[in-house]
Amino acid sequence: MLQWIIGASGAILVSGAAYWKRSLSLSGMLAAIAMGTIYFGAGNAFWFGILLMFFITSSLLSKLRHDNKAELEKTYAKTGRRDAGQVFANGGLGMLLVLLYAIYPLELWIFGFIGVMATVTSDTWATEIGTLSRKPPRSVLTGKVLQAGASGGVSLPGTLAAAAGGLLIGASSWLLMALSGMSGHALWLLSLAGLLGGLAGAFADSILGATVQRMNRCAVCGREVEGEQHCGKPAVYGRGWHWMSNDAVNAVSSILGGGVALLVNILG
Repeated sequence: MLQWIIGASGAILVSGAAYWKRSLSLSGMLAAIAMGTIYFGAGNAFWFGILLMFFITSSLLSKLRHDNKAELEKTYAKTGRRDAGQVFANGGLGMLLVLLYAIYPLELWIFGFIGVMATVTSDTWATEIGTLSRKPPRSVLTGKVLQAGASGGVSLPGTLAAAAGGLLIGASSWLLMALSGMSGHALWLLSLAGLLGGLAGAFADSILGATVQRMNRCAVCGREVEGEQHCGKPAVYGRGWHWMSNDAVNAVSSILGGGVALLVNILG
């Protein structure tokens, strides 16, 4: 019971601060409190610490030169202020793995978790840093120059940021596992799992964004957007699978990133 109380207290503190700093909406704050409580209550400092590592670094990066990103955010389905859907899309699969490990502790849940959290971290870092690049992104499929913020676009700064985010999650896993008294794994193996899992998931996100993600088109300026409105008018359906929202893309990419991290463990 004490562990659940500690988890709830920590989640309320962090989520409340994020709401106050406008990194979370009200629904996002409530979802983050529930999620953080489960991460620590059913898990330990390892699981909760990785969640915090993702959330804190991503929130800080979202504020980096925020004025420069304001126009680009108009093309996204959601802004930098995360709601409950975004919170669960980024951390819901990790929460499931926490619960699975609590019920039946297996190593595969740990590496799957590292890959999942590396993916959401890498993808967020790539987006936040990539949109600041002076050079326009290129299509992950064709290499064609795209507008800044276009779905399916990649850039060198964004790719390097994705690699750094995944590597951070892997290296942090080694430290947090040691502090939590969990069975040790080599630093190089956990770092590689985070790096490759994160990159695989981030590139999967871009590929899905360029192919099957639902995209709308602004009825005024003709720009392809994720959101349902642009230029003050409702956007119309443009392409992709109707059900493949940005949150669905994040979830599928996370599963792929988790699979790559598991493969690294098996081969390592």
